[in-house]
Amino acid sequence: MEHGRIAIIRDRLYAEADPERAKATQAYMKSSMPSLGVRVPTVRRMVLTTAKELPFGSAAELRDDVRLLWREATWREERYAAIDLTSLKFVAKDLEMLPLYEEIIRTGAWWDFADGVSDRICALLQHHRRKLTPLLKNWAIDPDFWIRRAAITSQLKAKSATDQELLATVLDANLADREFFIRKAIGWALREYAKTDPPWVRDYVETRRAGLSQLALREAMKHLD
Repeated sequence: MEHGRIAIIRDRLYAEADPERAKATQAYMKSSMPSLGVRVPTVRRMVLTTAKELPFGSAAELRDDVRLLWREATWREERYAAIDLTSLKFVAKDLEMLPLYEEIIRTGAWWDFADGVSDRICALLQHHRRKLTPLLKNWAIDPDFWIRRAAITSQLKAKSATDQELLATVLDANLADREFFIRKAIGWALREYAKTDPPWVRDYVETRRAGLSQLALREAMKHLD
């Protein structure tokens, strides 16, 4: 059946809907898109179960389902489900997923969607540095601050594989930005990398202290004080 996975995922989401929890979730997310009140781990389990029951024949087939589920979504959890489909291992190194991640970030325009694909972008960076490095540098100066946030958070899980020059470049490009989600992302990126290379983060903070917001500074120093 065409798009059978999407119908199954939707049916499973609707069956788990919790109206009371949905009200609290929508209020927390400060979003006009309504919520079904389904917990994030439950959404992920449903998606992975469905993908196992009805395996994808190709990456292109997966992208088609993700794109359709994302674009037709009327509930927030449908968009979470679309993002969860991109977690399947066979597309982790696929550069053709990148335009889809960019669409999710730009059209989702909220932190849960942008952050939902950050580790996917990180995985692509590890396998396609020559392509992703200049692209992320361009993202770091994009007019859309959600794209800039994605550039900043693109190495959160890279640990010892972190490209320090790239990290410094995307951070430096956004130090003057007063947008909360950018300041938070800068602090988050520094806080995470401090777990791997405290001296580098300490040096970065000391040399840019005048430009760092108090929020970013506080986050960056959590594992250094």
